[in-house]
Amino acid sequence: MGAGTEPDGSSRSDEEWERFLRESVAGTADAPKEPSARAREVARRLREQPDRDSEGRRSHPPVRPGRRVGWYVVGLLAVLALLVVGLAPGRVVDLVTGSDSPTPDPQQPTAQEPFRGSPAASWASGAAGITMPKEAKAVGWMNAAEVERALTRSRDFLVASSLDRAVLRGERPEKAIALINPHQKDVQALLKSAFRTPTEKHDPLLLFSRFQPSRAHLVGDVVKTRGALTYREGERGALRVTADVTFVYPVARPGDDEILRTIVRRELVLSWDDPDKVHTEPGTFSIVSYKYDMTNGGCGTPTGYFVPPFDASHPTNESDRQVDPYDTDKPFGSGGSGGSAGDECGRATRS
Repeated sequence: MGAGTEPDGSSRSDEEWERFLRESVAGTADAPKEPSARAREVARRLREQPDRDSEGRRSHPPVRPGRRVGWYVVGLLAVLALLVVGLAPGRVVDLVTGSDSPTPDPQQPTAQEPFRGSPAASWASGAAGITMPKEAKAVGWMNAAEVERALTRSRDFLVASSLDRAVLRGERPEKAIALINPHQKDVQALLKSAFRTPTEKHDPLLLFSRFQPSRAHLVGDVVKTRGALTYREGERGALRVTADVTFVYPVARPGDDEILRTIVRRELVLSWDDPDKVHTEPGTFSIVSYKYDMTNGGCGTPTGYFVPPFDASHPTNESDRQVDPYDTDKPFGSGGSGGSAGDECGRATRS
């Protein structure tokens, strides 16, 4: 007969057995005199262990509804937050710091990246941006080696007149002047008066790039350039060299973070004359013509310096005409020997 089974074959429930054993231990009148081995074992366990119902409640806490759904919501909110940070990091910083200042323009030039946002950012720097002819050939009174030397000195003039740091600070361009034929009277007259009393016809900016240190200075060590030298035979067998080069100068006022870019495109035609036919000095050239277009360099009465318009309060006399300084297919705004960009001063569409 199995444990927990009555003689008639019916089974007692565990609850009935436990009640029976408790009554037996307590000494009730109808309890058996000699409990069975199973009854004694169950009684011992009951004395040693806590109540089953209370233990069960401690071992199996109720399940909280909706726990998994809550984690899904938290994950979704985290993904949305990451998207906001990725799309508008500057705005997130403003919200965290409480700043109302606008997010900096990613195309705005800085002291570390003065050409940021400019078409000139990918250009070469300094003399490297002035392309020389691939091969020098004999022309007129010069052999190939002399032509190559004259081309190199023509580029040296562009460097000394428009890239030299001292000249850009407003100093007199002595190295550049030394390459000009000292017997060319009209140019020597220009050089004599331009630095002393600049006028529209006698302005040093016609040949040289200069900034007044108290008003503007070059930002960084780089001037971007793009252009080329070409050559052919000129009058009386002379070597005629044409330079068409654009210079981009990032500049700022002393003590100010605002950066502007002054863009100057120059066209110079130089004649390396035969000294037997033209009164000249060895190693010098005569200037046939000079033209230049300039934007963000100031307008109005000549001062002998480029004057970048850093703020709207500065009088620029700029017209409403839109100018793209990087469009090299357009004709020069000024023409002829002694030409100036002053009469064609418009607003740059890009710098």
